[in-house]
Amino acid sequence: MTSEVVSRVASVTTDGAVRPTVRVVVVDDDALVRSGLVLMLDGADGIAVVGQATDGGEVPAVLDAHAADVVLMDLRMPGVDGITATRAVRARPRPPAVVVLTTFDTGDEIDGAMAAGASGYLLKDTPPARIVDAVHAAAAGEPVLSPRVARRLMDTTARTGGAREDARAVLGRLTARERDVVLAIGRGASNADVGRDLYLSVPTVKSHVSSILLKLGLENRTQIALLVRDADLG
Repeated sequence: MTSEVVSRVASVTTDGAVRPTVRVVVVDDDALVRSGLVLMLDGADGIAVVGQATDGGEVPAVLDAHAADVVLMDLRMPGVDGITATRAVRARPRPPAVVVLTTFDTGDEIDGAMAAGASGYLLKDTPPARIVDAVHAAAAGEPVLSPRVARRLMDTTARTGGAREDARAVLGRLTARERDVVLAIGRGASNADVGRDLYLSVPTVKSHVSSILLKLGLENRTQIALLVRDADLG
């Protein structure tokens, strides 16, 4: 990685505002795929690839050497798999967001990645522009899912009555306003959308989200949405 790439720390938006560059680590055991992703992302506005790994076991050392905002994570790798690596990444102090990028969309893998703390799940047939948007969204704390993955999650809402009641009991710990925020997140609303619908400022919405995550012992907004799904409240 050249010093010129790493030194890029900000970009200018169309309205002239300065925003920090999103620092990305790409993890994939396929050299061709990894190189393509690095080339694509490093050429995108507001993104700098600061590190690469060929296996989940290499990720901690890469993150020790390079501060990152987002890790783009493959799932099936010959050494340490992506779910195990995601769990390790999210256990770090001030961890980067993890967006899974894989060819596999089985229920076990999707649920495993989300439970491990991934904030997004994309398939490798996702258009490049969408991957770029997903990296920016993940860095901003927004969940990102490929449409096919979102449909699969919706299709697996049939749960046992006990599991549904358990999820509803967990959500019962929340205040009425926090519950409104949770239901909006379950519908896929962004912070701005939640603020508009509930007549709240974005900082207030962020404060509510932080309180919800703390109360429920969750990692990210995607896990909130999955809890709403399990409670059959979406």
